[in-house]
Amino acid sequence: MMNNNNHINYIEFKATNLAVTKAFYKNVFGWTFTDYGENYTSFENSGVAGGFEKTNDPIQNGVLVVIHHENLSAIKTKIIENKGEITQDIFSFPGGKRFQFKDPSGNELAVWTEDEG
Repeated sequence: MMNNNNHINYIEFKATNLAVTKAFYKNVFGWTFTDYGENYTSFENSGVAGGFEKTNDPIQNGVLVVIHHENLSAIKTKIIENKGEITQDIFSFPGGKRFQFKDPSGNELAVWTEDEG
């Protein structure tokens, strides 16, 4: 993969429990992981490269990462089943629909899909 100037090519999150965080993203979105020691894991198969760094500090999310999924209801159910918390239920916006959730470590993300047309 070619890295381009001025393009996002890696996203890094904090996580309070790497095992729980990895299980959540594997079970919900099918991501895979590579561990680098006890305090860091990178993720693949997400559309962008990234990783989770273990922290004991409170997590305050400054970025909303948005994940695409074709079936919001199905992925919302998987998030709840895997101990994610819905923070904003499904709503419409011009061109699509989305909702927001927190993962088990408290990171807030969104999932969106296009309007059917």
